[in-house]
Amino acid sequence: MKQIDLVIIGGGPAGLSAAKMAAESGLASLIVERNFNVGGQLVKQTHMFFGSEKQYAKTRGIDIAKILVDDVLKFPDLIEIMTDTSVVGLYKDKVVTLLQKEKYIKVKTNAIIIATGASEKVLAFENNDLPGIYGAGAVQTLMNVHGVLPGNDVVMVGSGNIGLIVSYQLIQAGVNVKCVLEAASTIGGYKVHASKLKRLGVDILTSHSIKKAIGKNYLEKIVIGKLDDKWKFIEGTEEEIEVDSLCISVGLSPLSNLLSMIGVDMKYVSTLGGLVPLIDKNHETSIKNIFVAGDVCGVEEASSAIVEGYLTGLVVAEKLGFKHPNYDELYLDFKDQLHNLRSGPFGEKLRLGLQEIMR
Repeated sequence: MKQIDLVIIGGGPAGLSAAKMAAESGLASLIVERNFNVGGQLVKQTHMFFGSEKQYAKTRGIDIAKILVDDVLKFPDLIEIMTDTSVVGLYKDKVVTLLQKEKYIKVKTNAIIIATGASEKVLAFENNDLPGIYGAGAVQTLMNVHGVLPGNDVVMVGSGNIGLIVSYQLIQAGVNVKCVLEAASTIGGYKVHASKLKRLGVDILTSHSIKKAIGKNYLEKIVIGKLDDKWKFIEGTEEEIEVDSLCISVGLSPLSNLLSMIGVDMKYVSTLGGLVPLIDKNHETSIKNIFVAGDVCGVEEASSAIVEGYLTGLVVAEKLGFKHPNYDELYLDFKDQLHNLRSGPFGEKLRLGLQEIMR
């Protein structure tokens, strides 16, 4: 059985940041990542980030990923990375079982940070499994990682920041974005993103959604309709649009199944994206030495996930006897950064959701 002080599940922004801060404190860790590379969602995000200089504002997501990975690679003696590896078991005695290709591995650890992130939500409508219907993350992967266009004529469903940003990226790549559908009565994302689309002539249809997809072997057209104040389709408002691609961007759900496996106390909080763990101020769950960081404990921007990773790595190291020389200063700084990122009207629902899960 493999022995290591700290296991970090997830090699995205939160997991990488946690490993770096733990290493700076002198604590060794193992990062377990199910994909072939680390970096998480950042590796396919070509847009520049908001926030402050400490969260790499005005830096593209792909470049932030490189910064975080390079930071981790500076500690080869303290940080081990296992990619293409799935966690198949998680137990209260801090044993983690892994599957790497066809190799079964057992790891005994003193603490675990679960930073598994979130997955895209799906939307139920007739024929939603036709080829040509994608999630926004899949479209980003096709275009920004592999250089492949998803289609020529696209409709975007969802006007949150991801939907607006991906729509703009599609236009930059030469794709005809016919419109953006938004079920709510108002646009969900920042006005700066929506204004870019408006200037390019893309209509954002609020109180609208997709009713069904049409096609034999692949997507050929969609039927959309207007919604009333109870989110029901208004008869007689149906409209057909010819498309070869449909992009769904209706939010994210925390990937919390491993937390349920180990028996962590959970709660469904819609403003945080779904089922999330109850945590204390230092991101420790109801089970001693099981911590969380990033979207798994509430869907936010990558900037928040990075800071949460730093904070959690710092706290876990101190708890295991590896106190960072600048612990007090860093702790207050990370808390202050998170407070600033969550301030303002856009963060109100998030703040209320986080209050619900505080132990």
